[in-house]
Amino acid sequence: RTIGDRIGEAKASGNLGNTLKVLGQFDEAVVCCQRHLDISQEQGDKVGEARALYNIGNVYHAKGKHLSWNVATVDLGYLPPEVKETLQKASEYYERNLSLVKELGDRAAQGRAYGNLGNTQYLLGNFSEAIAFHKERLAIAKEFGDKAAERRAYSNLGNAHVLLGRFDVSAEYYKKTLQVSRQLKDQAVEAQACYSLGNTYTLLQDYERAIEYHLKHLVIAQELGDR
Repeated sequence: RTIGDRIGEAKASGNLGNTLKVLGQFDEAVVCCQRHLDISQEQGDKVGEARALYNIGNVYHAKGKHLSWNVATVDLGYLPPEVKETLQKASEYYERNLSLVKELGDRAAQGRAYGNLGNTQYLLGNFSEAIAFHKERLAIAKEFGDKAAERRAYSNLGNAHVLLGRFDVSAEYYKKTLQVSRQLKDQAVEAQACYSLGNTYTLLQDYERAIEYHLKHLVIAQELGDR
């Protein structure tokens, strides 16, 4: 500010916003991220503007998740108005970010936006919309050979299909999750996929297979010493 470096001020405000988000000070975080956005727009800095929109989306997403943890939801379909409103705001900012990064031709950033849109729609209970976004995320992850993002997309697609009652489809996605987590040699994630498959086969009433996957989960949990 002293030297009149507006772009520097914008970036510093964004960093403050991200730090405040991690500290759980969501309202202060929004103020800082909004300053990042305002200055970026004033300076015609499209990349900075896109980043600020994404960061504000992340603050609302984190706040929404935080608020929903504090709510003992009896009914999966019910979201308190404050939680719903917060997640919808997150979604709006991700949408704005998405259209800007499309304009900028930044495929990697598009992938991140699709993933987060999928996650917010999932939390809002809009499972079909979540699936559409996660499929886009998956395509971009494959384009970049980003195995970790691919694995997350498969897992998220599995979760959304379970809640739509499409257990057979979700089992296929979880199998792909399992395959990729083995390629990544990530045992904790592999165990998680086995657990999901165990539950899905229970829902499909294929108990032999359910037992098989739950045993695999158990073995890895023991190997990792995860009580």
